[in-house]
Amino acid sequence: MRAFVLTAPGAYEVREVPAPVARHGEVVVDVERAGVCGTDMEFFTGEMAYLHQGHSSYPVRPGHEWAGRVTAVGEGVDRDWLGRRVMGDTMLGCGNCRRCLRGRQHVCEKRSEVGIRGARPGALAEQLAVPASSLHALPDSVDAVLGALVEPGGNALRAARAAMPRPGDRALVLGPGTIGLLVALFLRAAGEEVHLMGTTDESLAFARGLGFDHVWTEDSLPDLPFDAVVDATNAVHLPARALELVEPAGRLVCIGLAATPSRVDTRTLVLKDVTAVGVLSASPGLDATIRAYADGRVDPRPLVAATVALDEVGPVLSGERPATAGPGPKIHVDPRSSAAPPAA
Repeated sequence: MRAFVLTAPGAYEVREVPAPVARHGEVVVDVERAGVCGTDMEFFTGEMAYLHQGHSSYPVRPGHEWAGRVTAVGEGVDRDWLGRRVMGDTMLGCGNCRRCLRGRQHVCEKRSEVGIRGARPGALAEQLAVPASSLHALPDSVDAVLGALVEPGGNALRAARAAMPRPGDRALVLGPGTIGLLVALFLRAAGEEVHLMGTTDESLAFARGLGFDHVWTEDSLPDLPFDAVVDATNAVHLPARALELVEPAGRLVCIGLAATPSRVDTRTLVLKDVTAVGVLSASPGLDATIRAYADGRVDPRPLVAATVALDEVGPVLSGERPATAGPGPKIHVDPRSSAAPPAA
């Protein structure tokens, strides 16, 4: 089968590799859609922290936001999975440690992560092998596009829930990228008045196009009480700014990661009686995200700007936008499609 492989920072190729085999407890999935994520871009640049911590090394086969159909099952797997449309959890715990036994496999010290950590091949390939225990079935109303948005949606749902939304509350989301917009969609569905803060005219205009009327830059942000502030950026100064902006007794949620440590004054945290929450993974939010997509409470389809072939992934990771891309922040990959021929 064909798979996209990062061989070094800035170096990549689409290779013919052996097709995966379903081992004991595993399934093989034909990948229908996969999302390109900021984590994949960090592997492309070589900035991904796991590369420097010994959790990952080149060559890397990335891709952890995916949807597809089960085509083979290994020993010990219920054959009812065959033919089912699924997505899968990125975080694969050891299954034996205290955290895993308490349902917290996403923070297992020995975990592997699909397409990210522990040499577990990812979904930027025609096929993918994963444990059956990581699968989540997709209903007919959740197609491949939505299915590949479940993983980022699960992260966003957890961040939105951590903000403890109540109808009539006012929330501020920093960063109108994929995760920030998904957080905003979930908060709006919960009845909150949602404000978004960004930096570029294009991203702010896109947020307005999704029906968010309260869209600001850092300089134009109005002096309003925000019951929750969610930082979905990689800006090193914004966690501290978020703490300044949130109301006393409010909620500060951090889901973005800066390249260098952010500093938060715990004196402000204490004196304002603010609850601060960090969100790492989609794992505990996947089923609820599927339900939200299935019943239409949240529709993230407009976020997908383009769908490309495996041969077009490298330029996307280097920062190029496909010529036919719409205004959304997310690029999807159809691993079985062919790249468009060059223009004459």
